Amino acid sequence: MTEFVKLDVDGGVGTIRLDRPPMNAFNRQVQEELKACAEEATRREDVRAVVVYGGEKVFAAGADIKEMANLSYAEMAPIARRLSACFGALSEVPKPTVAAITGYALGGGMEVALGCDRRVCGDNAKLGQPEILLGIIPGGGGTQRMSRLIGPSRTKDLIFTGRMVGAQEALEIGLVDEVVPADEVYAAARRWAEQFVKGPAVALAAAKKAIDGGLEVDLRTGLDIEADLFAALFATEDRRIGMQSFIENGPGKATFTGR
Repeated sequence: MTEFVKLDVDGGVGTIRLDRPPMNAFNRQVQEELKACAEEATRREDVRAVVVYGGEKVFAAGADIKEMANLSYAEMAPIARRLSACFGALSEVPKPTVAAITGYALGGGMEVALGCDRRVCGDNAKLGQPEILLGIIPGGGGTQRMSRLIGPSRTKDLIFTGRMVGAQEALEIGLVDEVVPADEVYAAARRWAEQFVKGPAVALAAAKKAIDGGLEVDLRTGLDIEADLFAALFATEDRRIGMQSFIENGPGKATFTGR
């Protein structure tokens, strides 16, 4: 059982809810609970897409600085990679994931959002990686995922300065994908997730693996990854259903099983 992070499933969409008032700060317990919920969402066949949501007022304001303030290098060194794994846990879920961001998404909160496939934010959102103001750098994937998303120059600007960006600037630089009124954030994120509930789950997982895996390697290796995953889908029931439906009824009418 988890205390501050819960996975609720409704209609094929799993909502991972962060709930540690007042700012959803990520102490070590919350980090581990987030990872546990991401792993549960991966295992459960009734979860076909995932929304990560911090509530109506805030997504997450980052790591719990009080918990880290007195740690030495010797104490942090063995837990740094675990911290990174927890903040990046959503990137390992082989299903479409979307962060529903209201208010602040800072530090570790921003890193959790970066691990999702899509980011929907409210018009009141403030996003950033302010770790430099503490004399450190992002340690949960921020330097790596952000630079792959918006490029190294913009990432350096945000991380070097530690400044926060508002919703509109975040949209303009590609840090988020959609901006909606703050009270519509969860509904908008859920609408995006719901379109995959009856989709070909194995093919969606393969698409995610090909895209994400290809970003880590050279083009030739990426093309090989894609080819292998493409061929493997010919062993699935959904591939047979999808192609037969196309032949008989045209595109977009298949009823997939997720197998």
